Amino acid sequence: MSEKLTKVQFTNFDKILFPQIKVTKAQVIEYYIKIAPKMLRHLANRPLVLTRFPDGVEKEGFYEKDTPEGTPSWVKTVTLYSETAKRDVHYILCNDLDTLIWLANLAAIEIHIPLSTVDHRDKPDFVFFDVDPEPPATYEDAAEVALLLKEKLNQLGLEPYVKTSGKKGLHVLIPIAREYTFRETRAFVHTVGKQLSKEHAIVVSEFSETKKPGKVFIDYLQNSHGRTMICPYSLRAVPTATVSTPLDWSEVKKRIKPAEFNISNVASLRKDPWKNIFGNKQKLEVK
Repeated sequence: MSEKLTKVQFTNFDKILFPQIKVTKAQVIEYYIKIAPKMLRHLANRPLVLTRFPDGVEKEGFYEKDTPEGTPSWVKTVTLYSETAKRDVHYILCNDLDTLIWLANLAAIEIHIPLSTVDHRDKPDFVFFDVDPEPPATYEDAAEVALLLKEKLNQLGLEPYVKTSGKKGLHVLIPIAREYTFRETRAFVHTVGKQLSKEHAIVVSEFSETKKPGKVFIDYLQNSHGRTMICPYSLRAVPTATVSTPLDWSEVKKRIKPAEFNISNVASLRKDPWKNIFGNKQKLEVK
């Protein structure tokens, strides 16, 4: 992109950020420009947590919540009190293409979002199931559990959506009406996980069981105020530059590998399985 078409002052275009596949910062910027039409609506009005790798993903990166020194005045921010940091944090909001390009130029490889927007911080608009296999359990095992989870949620009258985590597991989400607290959504996810763990030996639902070899953990803990998930269409900081990619459930049934979705091909995918996700707000039965 020409600097005449954006407010961003680019730096180090030729810097290699993914050495194994020789992907440069320019290519990362190009990816985020191409994916912006699908990605920006998932970022909108959500305080961001970044994982930056200015020296590439094979070097040590760092998490960043606060706006970095030198942040342009046109970048939208919001100041929120962080209970973990015990101070005000100046979070970035990415509601436009220029900000997304600026984040890419910062080598913000991974972009993480909370499950609520800045104007309704205590009322999540998503329920989040993190389906996480522990070796020797595999992605195929995670896919099997995700399909069992879908069946369970369908029985409850719910329509879940699924994406790759970009690493070893899958993320299953339900868009919900803003009527519930995080305590309620977390309890809902935990309850469903416990039900599945009673019915299927491979599933575990308690934090104490997360590292049991060969099990698939249905993680409910991210359904909490201040916790985040990797944004749909974000790159992951792995050597092959995978992408956390929304899927059709038919693709999960086919056991399509997460590595098949990466910086070289995701932007060219024509369909968007999550196209209607924000227009499909659902209601939960919570206790």
